[in-house]
Amino acid sequence: MSKKDSQFFNLFSLVLGILVAIAIVLFGVARAVGHNTQSVHVLQDAKYVAEVQERISPLVRVAVAGQDNAALAIKVEGPPPPVVVMAMPTTGEETYKAVCATCHSAGIAGAPKSGDRANWGPRIAQGKDTLYKHAVQGYTGKGGVMPAKGGRPDIGDDMIRLGVDYMVELNK
Repeated sequence: MSKKDSQFFNLFSLVLGILVAIAIVLFGVARAVGHNTQSVHVLQDAKYVAEVQERISPLVRVAVAGQDNAALAIKVEGPPPPVVVMAMPTTGEETYKAVCATCHSAGIAGAPKSGDRANWGPRIAQGKDTLYKHAVQGYTGKGGVMPAKGGRPDIGDDMIRLGVDYMVELNK
């Protein structure tokens, strides 16, 4: 290493050390000033105190038989969340569009696609009773997976049968 490199390294180290020392002194001064002016105000702030009380409150409260447990009532803040109700189909076509088309239009999980007569032919040949049974109760086999009622247990068996009839008519 040359003498100039050594001088540069020593000077650079000295400047860096001075900057670090200045930063430490500034940090100490800021802490001292802040301690005298902010700590008291923060600890007396009502919002801060409420947040601390909420964080350190017990996670559970136990109701004891024979005592007044009115303070343990569940309080709901704001309006209740909206209840989402899915439309109930009234025809076979509506059932197909609302439930069946999800899998049968794309061929998901081995479902025969609507309009694919080659895949529907053997299934239709088994008879409507078998198709109804698989649609209502569900089916798992070499042909794929059929969830019971297409995954919509809220729909009645009669509506599912109407949806099956509609699909059979589409694929004849």
